[in-house]
Amino acid sequence: MKLNIASALILAFFATHASSNTLFETTDWVKDNVFTNGVEGPAVDTQGVLYAVNYQQQGTIGKVLGKDNVETLVTLKDGSIGNGIRFDKKGNMYIADYVNHNVLTITAKDLAQGGELTDKVKVFAHNAKMNQPNDLAIMDNGILFASDPNWQTSAGNLWRISQQGETSLLEANMGTTNGVEVSPDNNTLYVNESVQRKVWRYDLDGQGNVSNKQLLIEFDDFGLDGMRSDKAGNLYIARYGAGVIAVVSPEGKLLREIKLKGQFPTNVAFGGKDGKTVFVTMQKRGAIETFKVDIAGRAFNL
Repeated sequence: MKLNIASALILAFFATHASSNTLFETTDWVKDNVFTNGVEGPAVDTQGVLYAVNYQQQGTIGKVLGKDNVETLVTLKDGSIGNGIRFDKKGNMYIADYVNHNVLTITAKDLAQGGELTDKVKVFAHNAKMNQPNDLAIMDNGILFASDPNWQTSAGNLWRISQQGETSLLEANMGTTNGVEVSPDNNTLYVNESVQRKVWRYDLDGQGNVSNKQLLIEFDDFGLDGMRSDKAGNLYIARYGAGVIAVVSPEGKLLREIKLKGQFPTNVAFGGKDGKTVFVTMQKRGAIETFKVDIAGRAFNL
């Protein structure tokens, strides 16, 4: 991963201020009410920079340059509001726009130029049949997956989006689909259902086809939100209302619960100089919490 001077300084700052934390001990990275209650979609780019949606107001994306240091990356047009964010191997950003049934994109080249990039946001994929694309996952080859909940009916869909932006409905009439993630070997797709509190696993082939759906784990209380995998294949699942991140093995065993300061985590992302810093967006607090882990995130140096 090649770094320019600015990115190297950002990584050094992250390392200095995050690496002193005890493993699994949570501290604040961005304080209360810097983001709105819609804070979501944390993602770290190929240069180590953290992003999250709804900075200061709905419909924005914030670029987190360091502890309590955030600037506006974009203000989305046409009433769009972002949710999940992902990056591909080239550094292109993809944003789930749940208002206008889109997946939006900003190219790596535009991101590298810096500054306010509102006019650089393009529609990568659109399907009016989507309820509201919520969270995204991505294979190493660039194939995307989008969860698509209908909160009013406690139902949802699962979509695949090709490298050319073509949408395919993989499964309809699921529970309230929310968090979605690909395993490190790209052979498994995980999808959770918030209201039903279930996490499903599918076998995944190189073209993004799914088969052999199986229940990975089911929880007895609270909700499920975004999730990410580490390089060992463990899932870090935001337990909405429980105030914890649940760490679940590829076999479906609950390995640990990491206690957060707030009760309503919405999503997680791995970053830091070694991929072992986790950032958690916190609804109602409008904040971002962070903690150190012992295994790097799957997407680190993707």
